[in-house]
Amino acid sequence: MVDDTEPGGRRAGLVASLRTLGSKPGFVLAVLFIVFVAVTAFAPGLFTSRGPFDTAPADRLVSPSFDHLFGTDEIGRDLWTRMLYGSALTIKAALIALAIAVIVGLALGVLSGFCGGFVDALLMRVVDVLLAIPALLMALAIVTALGFGTVPVAIAVGVGIMPGFARITRAEVLRIKTLPYVEASRAGGASWLRVLLTHVLPNSWGPVAVLAVLDTGVAIIYIASLSFLGFGAAPPAAEWGTLISAGRNYLVTAPWVSLLPGLFVAATVLSLNHISKTLQERGR
Repeated sequence: MVDDTEPGGRRAGLVASLRTLGSKPGFVLAVLFIVFVAVTAFAPGLFTSRGPFDTAPADRLVSPSFDHLFGTDEIGRDLWTRMLYGSALTIKAALIALAIAVIVGLALGVLSGFCGGFVDALLMRVVDVLLAIPALLMALAIVTALGFGTVPVAIAVGVGIMPGFARITRAEVLRIKTLPYVEASRAGGASWLRVLLTHVLPNSWGPVAVLAVLDTGVAIIYIASLSFLGFGAAPPAAEWGTLISAGRNYLVTAPWVSLLPGLFVAATVLSLNHISKTLQERGR
């Protein structure tokens, strides 16, 4: 028996990994920012005392200040407050899209990698066709068929990013199922289902998790893009893409109405990309 607390144990390895990651200021800042965004998605009221629909015509298009961190929009609503409440719609939609992509992608990848033969060829040809279509274009077509709203946008984006998860899962399954310990387990009488649950899935989760972090940023961009085009929640809902779109008529007189929400979205996506890249480098 190996004690996890001893040198070389799993717990010691985890502590060493956390210490290594904690020594990277960029990674720590990215994680803290993503934690902040996640908290605002579920408890935006912690960071503002205003409501997202509170109007003040006298404060129309006020520039950023200590009272209004992101300024105000064309009818006097506080943009910082609307950004925080917009996190609830955008981030939850991104999580729904990611859940769809991971679940369906894992299922297709595992089925393809384990079955092989005709099933593998058929499923991968379908995935290849989906990969040949730009994900945003596919999402646009799907949301046009499903209708407008946050949930249809989330479903469309989830289907659009799903093929990447299917591909990477299949590659990991094909790699792991030929390793010696898997063959030893099979020789010992273990069923393929037991091998899948105890060996293949736990050991193939690393690359999938890294891709999930990366594609969370991709999902946010796609959801914001579709909301910008008018496919998201109807006004006066405060999705991030809707906020950017609402300020495009004031780019000369009040550029902060679009610029600051756009920078907030960019910071979120770049933070997720940095976290993903760091975890990928750590896993090598």
